[in-house]
Amino acid sequence: MGSSRSSFMRGMKDGIPICLGYFAVSFAFGIQAVQSGLSVFQATLLSLTNVTSAGQFAGIGIISASGSLMEMAGAQFVINLRYMLMSTAISQKIRPNEKILHRMGIAYGMTDEIFAISASHPGILSPFYSYGAILVSVFGWTFGTFIGAYSGEILPQRLISALGVALYGMFIAIVIPPARDNVKVRITVIAAMLMSMIFTYAPLLKNISSGFRIIIVTVVIAGAAAVLFPRDEEAIA
Repeated sequence: MGSSRSSFMRGMKDGIPICLGYFAVSFAFGIQAVQSGLSVFQATLLSLTNVTSAGQFAGIGIISASGSLMEMAGAQFVINLRYMLMSTAISQKIRPNEKILHRMGIAYGMTDEIFAISASHPGILSPFYSYGAILVSVFGWTFGTFIGAYSGEILPQRLISALGVALYGMFIAIVIPPARDNVKVRITVIAAMLMSMIFTYAPLLKNISSGFRIIIVTVVIAGAAAVLFPRDEEAIA
């Protein structure tokens, strides 16, 4: 019991920086969700049950464009496919006889950041460490969504529009540093932008719905990048 408690507390401590980062991003998501027609409750519940930034932002884009369930399912599968790989990797760090409920609990909160601290955790990974990190991180993500969605209903429209621009600034801030330092990332980002622009303005391609655009661009560009710029074993290690 003492070991479980100490693991849980350590997970909470390691999850605090993630919580703060999630709050800022989910605040922008909350505003965007309300602008797309979701209620505060729907936006908050969406964050609590999904915990996937890219998937949720893509999802509300499909919702606002009245996309089909097939588009939604396809986009979410492609965007969140990496979590399957992360969960498979983390499953090698937990005890082989760990209960299925613990495995499901860890999988629920398997985000990029949770994966990073879990993968670097020394020795056997305790489910209670993951629970501590997940509890703090998901709280930041969900609470930030609630505050952003609630603010989107009461703040003046001009201010909401200004805050909406901050969302795109956030994405630029995420992309620019790695693209500046790595020419392969830079080429991939530019290629994705160009292909997305083609799908937006080309006579026939512009008729494809936003959901399928996301799926096509993601699969084509990510696949091409994997073939053209494979990472060797030393780089991965």
